[in-house]
Amino acid sequence: MATEATFTVPSDQFPLGTVFNQLPNVTVELERIIPAQDVVIPYFWVRGTGVDDIESAFTKHPGVKEIRLIDSVEDEYLLRVEWALDYDDVLTILTEVEVPVVKATGTNQQWTFDIRADDRSDIAVFQRRCRELDIPITLTELHALTPVESGTETALTDTQQEALVLAYERG
Repeated sequence: MATEATFTVPSDQFPLGTVFNQLPNVTVELERIIPAQDVVIPYFWVRGTGVDDIESAFTKHPGVKEIRLIDSVEDEYLLRVEWALDYDDVLTILTEVEVPVVKATGTNQQWTFDIRADDRSDIAVFQRRCRELDIPITLTELHALTPVESGTETALTDTQQEALVLAYERG
């Protein structure tokens, strides 16, 4: 069964996390695109800063070969990154185990990744590889694939909501 998971890593455990040293109030969002050949998520958006020296805020990191500003839309900046594919980090492991990123956002506190796998065993393989490489991930959500929101989802009944709250409170 297809599985969705959300996990976090400390901001400094991901190559683009170096930006938070100089710009602690920015948000970085990886741009999801269909991968081609060995290209791994080449674009990302930066929000919460001005254009001056945005490229230089991304200090050297062994997981990054090059970063360059591509475009801007109002106060958001699109950058392109060329990853060092021989550097072991979350993205290289996701690529290795063929688990795609649905969404990834970074702040000065942490990176949050939403991923989707064909089944739970793929998520387990990903977690095991991260442990082997001492990458400190924290799994925050794990559930079966959910349908795309259509605006017609039914809400829980009062009785169902009460049962869930009671179950949560009792552990």
